[in-house]
Amino acid sequence: MKHEIIPTNRKALIINIDTPLYGSFAEIGGGQEIARHFFQAGGASGTIAKTVSAYDKRFSDAFYNENRKGRHVSEGRLVKMLNNEYKEVTRLLTDRNENATFFALANTMEVLNFTKTNKSHGWMGVKYQLTPNSEPNVVIIHIKLLENDALMQQRTIGIIGVNLLYACKFYHDSPNTFLKSLTDGVSIDRFRITMMRMSGPDLDYIDNKLLAVQLVKNKMTRSIMFDRNGTVQQPSDMLYKKNVLAFRGSFMPVTYIARDILNKSMALFALDEDYEHDNTLSFCELSINNILSKGEVDEQDFLNRVDMLVSIGQNVMISDLPEYYKLVDFFSQFKMNKLRIVMGIPTFEKVLNRKYYKNLRGGILEAVGMMFPSNMKLYIYPTRKPGKPDIITSDNLAMDEDIRLLFDYLKKNRFILDIKSEMINQLHVTTREVNKMIRSGDERWEKFVPMSVCKIIKDRKLNIPD
Repeated sequence: MKHEIIPTNRKALIINIDTPLYGSFAEIGGGQEIARHFFQAGGASGTIAKTVSAYDKRFSDAFYNENRKGRHVSEGRLVKMLNNEYKEVTRLLTDRNENATFFALANTMEVLNFTKTNKSHGWMGVKYQLTPNSEPNVVIIHIKLLENDALMQQRTIGIIGVNLLYACKFYHDSPNTFLKSLTDGVSIDRFRITMMRMSGPDLDYIDNKLLAVQLVKNKMTRSIMFDRNGTVQQPSDMLYKKNVLAFRGSFMPVTYIARDILNKSMALFALDEDYEHDNTLSFCELSINNILSKGEVDEQDFLNRVDMLVSIGQNVMISDLPEYYKLVDFFSQFKMNKLRIVMGIPTFEKVLNRKYYKNLRGGILEAVGMMFPSNMKLYIYPTRKPGKPDIITSDNLAMDEDIRLLFDYLKKNRFILDIKSEMINQLHVTTREVNKMIRSGDERWEKFVPMSVCKIIKDRKLNIPD
């Protein structure tokens, strides 16, 4: 579907005049910015049954959360708002019109406070029918607001809300157009959509995992996350007050070595005095470049990687953060506890290469400063070259003398720790070598891959990329 950019007031007028949508707007925190567009467009009586802004937290709890538990700016609160408003609309207005399709649009937002000391973000969603008397669809998004002015943030909320309702009605059959239309009339520099989820009888054909990677590809967010069940999650919710271990790779396929890296890293992490198993998450992270083919998303390839990682019980993260210091900076913006990054020796050699930091005024020294905040440690997994008996660790890795001085400081202060491995016979086996075996029909590949991953490769008859 070709995407035509339609002005915000025109979208609101089209919904008011030319659609059978009828329902309520519930907006908390940022004012009634979305409903205002529909009132000002004209013909609002054809769309708006009710608007409400339960600004005081006590009123919000009274309307949507009788037990007074949970955060006010959260997906849980948004879901309660949508359910409450939609139930009220359909209960009171069943006799309105046999062609009516009901909806509830809600948001709970935190805009900048007077002193500008808070982080602006929030949740927005629509619960709606596409045909009369049908079961509802639900679309939920999380928005991070980037402007440094509360009034501008409110305007952004209003525009995104109109775009969202219009997309729900007119772009439900084209997910890519749906996504792109959310930026109509508002620069992507003003906000990020860090999570999106669609469900319902008219939307169940959509794979939310693929929708999430499109958010990264279209630069609408820097990163998206999936839990161990492959469900899209909001990063700030997953990471809140958690200890985190992150391991970057291509994971095509996932090998026994990759699993050993994760297991040994978590075992090392567990030696920390204040380690809590139930409060610690491990992530397998993919750079978006690893799942792009000639600039386009290879959808099946992406699903295969995620499913392989989920099959071994891993959370998954997709990002457009090429450098490790940017990955660390990304995690640092959240209210989390400890961070551990794990990498193998070949990757560590690249991290020590000055050429990757030419864009930084302080070069590799500046990168190291950003990569090692006080709560961060780097775990290094050993390797072995084919045909060579010697195990290569960070201690015997060749590096320039000035880099060695920097490394020694980090090692002495335990910012860098080596991982020990008993898998001596497989340390030289790379993912690329396993791929070659699979493509050539060499059945030896099976001994390097976990059984759950092996099953996925065989069942789907995967054509492993070169």
